Amino acid sequence: MSAGAKSKAYNSLWQVRNDTWSSLEESAIQLARAEARQRPVEKLVETVTRLLDVLRPIERLWAFPGAQACQEAQRVFAAGRYDRLATVVRRANRALVTGSYRHGQAWDPDVEEDTYDHEAHPAAQARADRPYFEVLVVADLTGEQERSLREELRRWRRPDDSFVYEIVVVPSFDDALMAARLNFSLQACVVGRQFTHRSRHDSASLAQFVYSGGSADLMERSPDERAQVLARSLARIRPELDLYLMTEISVEELAGRLSHHYRRIFHIREGSLELHLSILDGVAARYRSPFFSALRSYSHRPTGVFHALPISHAKSILNSHWIGDMVDFYGLDIFLAETSATSGGLDSLLEPTGPLREAQQLAAETFGSRQTFFVTNGTSTANKIVVQALVQPGDIVLVDRNCHQSHHYGLMLAGAMVTYLEAYPLNEYSMYGAVPLTEIKRQLLALRRAGKLDRVKMVLLTNCTFDGIVYDVGRVMEECLAIKPDLVFLWDEAWFAFARFHPVYRPRTAMRAARTLIETLRLPEYRERYDAQAEQIGPIDAADDGTLLKRRLIPDPARARVRVYSTQSTHKTLTSLRQGSMIHVTDQDFSQKVEETFHEAYMTHTSTSPNYQILASLDLGRRQAALEGFELVQKQVENAMRLRDAVDHHPLLSKYMRCLTTKDLIPAQYRSSGIDQPLRSGLPNMIKAWDCDEFVLDPSRVTIFIGATGIDGDQFKRGHLMDRYGVQINKTSRNTVLFMTTIGTTRSSVAYLIEVLVTIARELEAQLADMSPNERAAHERQVLRLTAPSAPLPDFSGFHPSFSGANGQPSPEGDVRRAFYLSYNDSYCEYLKPEEVEQRVENGEQVVSTTYVTPYPPGYPVLVPGQVFSPEILAFMRSLDTPEVHGYRADLGYRVYVDKALEITAPGANSRLEAAPETVRAPTTSQAASSP
Repeated sequence: MSAGAKSKAYNSLWQVRNDTWSSLEESAIQLARAEARQRPVEKLVETVTRLLDVLRPIERLWAFPGAQACQEAQRVFAAGRYDRLATVVRRANRALVTGSYRHGQAWDPDVEEDTYDHEAHPAAQARADRPYFEVLVVADLTGEQERSLREELRRWRRPDDSFVYEIVVVPSFDDALMAARLNFSLQACVVGRQFTHRSRHDSASLAQFVYSGGSADLMERSPDERAQVLARSLARIRPELDLYLMTEISVEELAGRLSHHYRRIFHIREGSLELHLSILDGVAARYRSPFFSALRSYSHRPTGVFHALPISHAKSILNSHWIGDMVDFYGLDIFLAETSATSGGLDSLLEPTGPLREAQQLAAETFGSRQTFFVTNGTSTANKIVVQALVQPGDIVLVDRNCHQSHHYGLMLAGAMVTYLEAYPLNEYSMYGAVPLTEIKRQLLALRRAGKLDRVKMVLLTNCTFDGIVYDVGRVMEECLAIKPDLVFLWDEAWFAFARFHPVYRPRTAMRAARTLIETLRLPEYRERYDAQAEQIGPIDAADDGTLLKRRLIPDPARARVRVYSTQSTHKTLTSLRQGSMIHVTDQDFSQKVEETFHEAYMTHTSTSPNYQILASLDLGRRQAALEGFELVQKQVENAMRLRDAVDHHPLLSKYMRCLTTKDLIPAQYRSSGIDQPLRSGLPNMIKAWDCDEFVLDPSRVTIFIGATGIDGDQFKRGHLMDRYGVQINKTSRNTVLFMTTIGTTRSSVAYLIEVLVTIARELEAQLADMSPNERAAHERQVLRLTAPSAPLPDFSGFHPSFSGANGQPSPEGDVRRAFYLSYNDSYCEYLKPEEVEQRVENGEQVVSTTYVTPYPPGYPVLVPGQVFSPEILAFMRSLDTPEVHGYRADLGYRVYVDKALEITAPGANSRLEAAPETVRAPTTSQAASSP
């Protein structure tokens, strides 16, 4: 099998590279042994030749082991020195596997491993803990020029440098883009004036892992224009890279024209010292963690505490006779860093002026926002902060009904008039997908018909959904702004913080899409597109609904304001202590319209005693994402694909389980690319799907269908994965379990999960073999129940007129707050058993819920305060066998409104609710352990 064909079995070039080096080490050792024992070596020679052919085009994009190691291995192999080949390859592979090359030790293939004294190497001790990175040089250099540049930069190294780096030189535009996509060690790029367009190397074996770019007429442009195009292309792939330009003419003029693309511009004849220092300084800027550093410094100072926190500096623990094991478990440093001080080098989260303010500014740069705010009590609180800052009582908010409960409660507290959006259903798996754009436009146009478009304030959506459905964020905002130019968007990206750090994911993140939209609206050609649209359909305000629903809309660039907020659970998908979250803002009207109200909302929901450990972990998590996020997210995706392949290709597992694909979770009408499995058909196809499909599937979410096991999702999770094997997962449906890979997932973790799944499948096989005919029949009925579609997922039935904003006109919004607080008066409420509710609904009565009713799974409210029961809702609830239904009491039933309450609150009735003689208390929303 050819090297190129073999690589098609992989999802990542990094897997190909690592596995090929390991295979080459094994084959080289076998070859050396066979030669020493005078055994046939022909097949081993063929294997080594093939493996070297695989590595050659790959290693030219890395500094280590790099082309140097490949050339040395090829040289000794051609000379028949197989023992030396084994030594060279073993050293290179061991350094890759252990990561020892990242300690700054230059690799010299001419030094024998057995005689190499690492401790004796100059500055070995100083280098031992220094981070290593690589610098891409894009210039068409001769071999001698490349060696000279490498040696010159090495000469500038000093023992007290914070970092150490090596360079990798490529001659062309195409090679530069390939290196940026594939080499995770890159932190900077130096662009020379002279480079070619197309690669002179055969890169066919890399085609599935890269996506070619660049305009066809690149070489017809001036060197300065080529440098500009390359800078933009690199920034789209890896915006975190520091870019430097080396030129020999017009430095001053170029600085004025290209400085927004390049961090520094240097004259090539003025030496490389400034370049070297700038490279180190650029990485140091991202490496800084101001609040963590301030807290660490403060913790090492002696203090006298006459304030809160007896636990500060562990003073209440160290002399304790009973809780000394607390220090043994947590370590001393965490208590040394516990303080309530906001001065002495520290800062206040509520009014940051020092290291916390600087840490948040660095986070904004890293995540591509204009402002970023740290939150220490989770994204549930972050969501409430944003909603309270932006929404006044009576404002209309369009929200996905299947959103996180914090949005439901936040909108209720804010007094919003809520319009629920329907996601497309996946009845076969008892879950919802995402909200189609046509549904959002339909609701906006319905509100326009009702004369209420001026009251619509916000669209609130979850990106990505729990199950990994990702929106085309830019298109959603663009088309909605065409209908309502000042609309605010809140994207709940609680599970999507990592997406910023992968070039395929990034365009579908809120902050990146917001920036792109701002830039696009300013282009002259965009204005021309809008004028052409206006000629075809006239002003959007006057166009009919049918026309607006059918075509893709673009907003008036003179009226549209880009106002985008994103809330992210840093602790869920990046490095942070639990409850560490961030709010990212790109709002063109923030300083003018929102800053003061945002501050008040932030003060309302933020503790005056925030946890400094969480804040420091957010600072460090940002540093890690800025420096190695690209590498970690790519490996996260790789591990997910390994899991998918292991399940679907295993003869036993595939008998009882299968991984759901894009085709399973996203209907064809939302996939204009027509690609059923973009995750498994190479990066170019994945990029095509992510560029044009309305919805795409996050590869790191692996939903496994387990219906054929006869075990429902909740029992599979609790009774098998968690209780027996300690495998933690979050979400299940009646016949699926969701596995997520994160930047913390390892290959060993994936292997352990596969072992567990295989064990469960083997046990099931054994149980089936021992079953009696009656037991077998019962099992088959259970399998049929789990593999057949359940009762259809119910749509939102509507608000009762007492809580609706209709006022006699068709209008979808409802006053959830009024419906929620009305239930605090017991005389307005009663409990009904499910059969009683069904009887009343059959009799044509409107039964209205007083509270949120949320079964787990699926984990979204089937009923909200003020919503009427429907036959579809009752049928769905009747079909559930989940033991956990929040808002329902097994002993009493559903809590609903009596007719008197609905008459009092009916449109036209006296809005003042008279206090009832009974005691007013909070509504009962017991999290019962039984289903209806």
